[in-house]
Amino acid sequence: MRILFLTDAKTVGGSEIYLKEMLPRLRQLGLEAEAALPLAEGNAWIRRALEARGVPVHAYRSFEDLPLGYDRVVASAWYPQSYKKFFARYTRLTLLIHDQIEIFYPLGLRYVYRLGYRLIQVPNLTRAEAVITVSRWAARWLKEVHGIRNVYAVPNGVDTERFRPPGPGEKEALRKRYDLQRFSVIVPARMSPEKNHLAVLLTAKLLPEADFLLVGTGELMGLWQKTAWLLNLKNVHFLGRRTDMPELYRAVDAMLLPTLGENQSLATLEAMASALPVVTTPIPAQEELITHGDTGLLIPPNPPALAQSLRTLPKQLGEAARAFVVARHNLEESTKQLLAALEEA
Repeated sequence: MRILFLTDAKTVGGSEIYLKEMLPRLRQLGLEAEAALPLAEGNAWIRRALEARGVPVHAYRSFEDLPLGYDRVVASAWYPQSYKKFFARYTRLTLLIHDQIEIFYPLGLRYVYRLGYRLIQVPNLTRAEAVITVSRWAARWLKEVHGIRNVYAVPNGVDTERFRPPGPGEKEALRKRYDLQRFSVIVPARMSPEKNHLAVLLTAKLLPEADFLLVGTGELMGLWQKTAWLLNLKNVHFLGRRTDMPELYRAVDAMLLPTLGENQSLATLEAMASALPVVTTPIPAQEELITHGDTGLLIPPNPPALAQSLRTLPKQLGEAARAFVVARHNLEESTKQLLAALEEA
């Protein structure tokens, strides 16, 4: 089967990392997988990485440049309006959805988000010949809440050799490299509203004895930097975009992610694979990955509760989390499930 994976991404997010990991493995399983991305500097390194691993890549300037003649085209888009142009080029599409299907905003705002999703995105999903999403809960939600048929769940996988626990003496050496002298908490998340960085900053205010390392950029980064300054948070450090995440996970003591919306969080899986104790919120996507008190902690995004959970965090949570990811969310198993879904769909 010759298949094109198509995206409108001019920069790199989780969905592009997904392609980088999955497409070479699909080719190893006999699928003629190719990729099409916009010709943009922001995604150049992903295009180079795919080509280096033997995946043909089509860098397009306009949608009219997209190649034809495939048995199947699988599209994922950052911008819902791109789907209209994708459908104009290809009459039959399978959609690969990494979307945050629901965001659990307070004060009833989640229902406003749900209405927007129904009006803007659901028509695209209804038009597709099949929909593949990256968590079981999201597949159920699309079927039961939005009435989408022909939905397949293919949970995310991570490289459990790249994301691994520290070896003997490695943690100490990494902490020295990063100048980590106190209990250190990593917060790997795009700085957008649903990631709930305000809860992170208020938790840091309540936990001055710990350092908080915020990894990522986004439209709210300036706001959170100004807020940290106004709150006089000397223990909050903005690291921006990083390429050394495996080493950072092995260096720190815990991960905090008080998120209000996920489909299936790659950052959570990466931290778990690194045997790092995770504190996150009890939303459906995170409940699918974490059993409270066993493979992590599910704590409502209330700063006093988050601060207390970090103070008393059991270290053994990381070992059980690692075992869960190795067994259930490795890349090889995820690739096999994706291939099966593509063949069945």
